[in-house]
Amino acid sequence: MLPLCRRIIGLFGLFLGLGLLFSAALLGGIACFNAPPKEIPPGTGGLVIFEVRKGESAQSVGQRLEEKGIIKNRHFWYLLARLDKEYLKAGTYSLEIPATQMEIRAVLKTGRQLLQRVTIPEGATLKKTARLLAEAEICDEEAFLAAAADRDILSLYQIPGLTMEGYLYPDTYLFPRDYPASRVVAAMADTFFARLADIWKDAVSISPEELNRRVIIASIVEREYRMDEEASWMAGVFYNRLKIGMALQSCATVEYVITEIQGRPHPEVLYTRDTEIRDPYNTYLRSGLPPGPISSPGKVALQAAFNPVESDYLYFRLVDPVSGRHYFSKTLDDHIQAGVLYVKGNS
Repeated sequence: MLPLCRRIIGLFGLFLGLGLLFSAALLGGIACFNAPPKEIPPGTGGLVIFEVRKGESAQSVGQRLEEKGIIKNRHFWYLLARLDKEYLKAGTYSLEIPATQMEIRAVLKTGRQLLQRVTIPEGATLKKTARLLAEAEICDEEAFLAAAADRDILSLYQIPGLTMEGYLYPDTYLFPRDYPASRVVAAMADTFFARLADIWKDAVSISPEELNRRVIIASIVEREYRMDEEASWMAGVFYNRLKIGMALQSCATVEYVITEIQGRPHPEVLYTRDTEIRDPYNTYLRSGLPPGPISSPGKVALQAAFNPVESDYLYFRLVDPVSGRHYFSKTLDDHIQAGVLYVKGNS
């Protein structure tokens, strides 16, 4: 009898051990497949906007999540869908990543789309961007400006200046309400570098200092041009002036001093007293580039800064306020005869 009991106990222990081993293997497999990818998709800043389409199957959602690099195994996603019969709800969601498949599925089942839409126009400054984000209830105005000047963020993106001015791409964004300002800055900066790579493939190979030089030019062109086809000509004029040590004499930089530094209303016309304001950003008094970018340049201005038109022009002046057409000239006499000095309207 005793040997039989021992045999039964031994078999029980064997089955128990096998069961525990199987459970451990099962839990390990679930943990492995449920875990997020080791690297988040580039250009996301830790936030992905994902749409569940109306009538879309769980298999289709899983395949797209895997293709976007949000999950690493769509087959485990299919298994979760079979085990959990609750349907995903159609809509547009903000997914904070990295996240497990179970966490992502939980979000897509809620139907809660806590996204705020905000459009940052081309030529916007950091202060205007901060106001727009605050109005959309995305993040606090002061918190955003502090994040845009955070040394760790500046170091991460190798920005040589004091703020992220010029490096936050103007676009339409979807963010959750009360989102961390640092995450907003990161998402906009990631978008900037992603768009820049599309515009100029060799952008990643240039030094941060040279990139900053181009971005400053682009930010000035952004505030000067009105007709797309003239942007590259303007960039060429500014580069020509830099080559010969001539002051850039950009109305846009004076406007930046007046509105962003002095906090006064945007001027419709610049007068001599304006161009004589003593400030490092005033390119009428100071030769070379200003200390940093003066706005967020869009695609046209960035393309112009990286692909300027080569010419002998040293001057341009607005001659048709309705169409935005400028007159380009080689001599100061021609420039003076071109007409009244205008600045680009407030955007």
